[in-house]
Amino acid sequence: MRNQSSHQLPDRRRMKKSPEERSRMMRAIKGRDTGPELVVRSIAHRMGYRFRLYRKDLPGTPDLVFVSRRKVIFIHGCFWHAHGCKLTRVPTSNRKYWVPKLQRNRTRDEKNLAALTMEGWRYLVIWECEIRASENLQRRLKNFLDEY
Repeated sequence: MRNQSSHQLPDRRRMKKSPEERSRMMRAIKGRDTGPELVVRSIAHRMGYRFRLYRKDLPGTPDLVFVSRRKVIFIHGCFWHAHGCKLTRVPTSNRKYWVPKLQRNRTRDEKNLAALTMEGWRYLVIWECEIRASENLQRRLKNFLDEY
């Protein structure tokens, strides 16, 4: 028999976390090989495109680099790059830290994109929230990579 009171237990995702638990969670967030990156890489590879990963000598260390085409792709997490979509929510605790931090991230992104353009590279930014529409994403990749 099912426990009748189980529906009254709070959702663990919404429970207030201790500073130690929150810190542990934030440390576990990866900067490379994230789920959205793997999806985009898989789609691009299936479409027949070949690329390099994380060229450190390019501004912003792009996620995918198509050297012969002089094109790069950045896959941005909506939270970390302050996209403004429904996945973006500034944390309510420690706002004095998070608001400037996220603004610095956006400023750095803009500076890196401008530097890439100055060096003759073309770029495409794919947001985490756009990954779910794979048919649309595939069309965007093709249009970007095939245009001259």
